[in-house]
Amino acid sequence: MAEKSDSTTHALPLSSKQENMTPIGTKIAELNESRSELLSRIQGLKQDLQSWRSKLDTQVKIHRDELSEVKKSLNVEVEQLRSEFQDLRTTLQQNQEDVTASLRNLGVCYCKGNFSPFQLRHVSENTKEVQAEDAKVEEIQTQDTKVEGNPEEEQILPKEDNVKETEK
Repeated sequence: MAEKSDSTTHALPLSSKQENMTPIGTKIAELNESRSELLSRIQGLKQDLQSWRSKLDTQVKIHRDELSEVKKSLNVEVEQLRSEFQDLRTTLQQNQEDVTASLRNLGVCYCKGNFSPFQLRHVSENTKEVQAEDAKVEEIQTQDTKVEGNPEEEQILPKEDNVKETEK
């Protein structure tokens, strides 16, 4: 009897091993299938990543080129503006020197850009007076210096010559 129990105990483990082997085989097959699916998904993600990087690199290059062009354009515009401002500065300095010289000729003191209200009023009044006096003198000279002669051409002599002509 002891032998019978030994044989049955040995038979059971062999059959249970076979039963356990079948599920392990299917599980290995399922795992292999799952593994291949994961590998294909990973490969797809790698391709997507490479595509995305390539597109990103292209966009970065395009934007860098655009920024470089904008920078060059702005530098050219800045240089033009600097040149224009330098020209304006030179023109303003020349005008300031001309005005200073004119004011000195009129007898007004120009002290580093500071005018008193009296000086400005004085210049304005003097300028108007000088212009009015010049117009009167010119009118008188024109009337006094006309010499009779050819009606088409009127001769204008200086005032001194006109006096000599009338004395003769």
